[in-house]
Amino acid sequence: MRRLLAVAVLLLMGAADISDLDRVMTALAQRKQGHVSFTEKKFIGLLDQPVESSGELLYVAPDRLEKKTLKPKPEDLVLEGGVVSAQRGKRHYVLDLKQYPQVLPFIESIRATLAGDRAALERVFKVDFAGQFERWTLDLTPLDAKLARTVKGIHIEGEKDFIHTVEIREADGDRSLMTISAAANADGAE
Repeated sequence: MRRLLAVAVLLLMGAADISDLDRVMTALAQRKQGHVSFTEKKFIGLLDQPVESSGELLYVAPDRLEKKTLKPKPEDLVLEGGVVSAQRGKRHYVLDLKQYPQVLPFIESIRATLAGDRAALERVFKVDFAGQFERWTLDLTPLDAKLARTVKGIHIEGEKDFIHTVEIREADGDRSLMTISAAANADGAE
């Protein structure tokens, strides 16, 4: 009887995790746009100090993500419809992500999380969820062995429908940590 009770408790705990993950994904999916500030630190093995940048992220569901870096140098990256465009000074670049499959998981991890698209995440990553709706973490591990040679994992922390940090750990030991904070839109909404 004790074993049966222990199994039932474990199953209920697992169901609670799934339920909280579904709640988080549903809450994220309901947010149709967002405007936040970010600070990013890139830790590169060859450098003594992290490379820091800051700016704004703008998201419009289902797949427009804009990263406006303001410091140290202005740069604008826009992801929309499977295409990334970048503006650095007078230079403008356009990349079709179909031609750069190694970049897609980085972008998909953020885009699919913002969109609350659990199925898209699970197509590319093993998804480990911890915590509860009020405060949670997602650990994303690449399913594809070729991708795993580049990306060791992605760690995302948040609460309810807001993402606080995104850490990308590369297989070579380099990593980036993006910290996100709320920014008011013109209408005062986050």
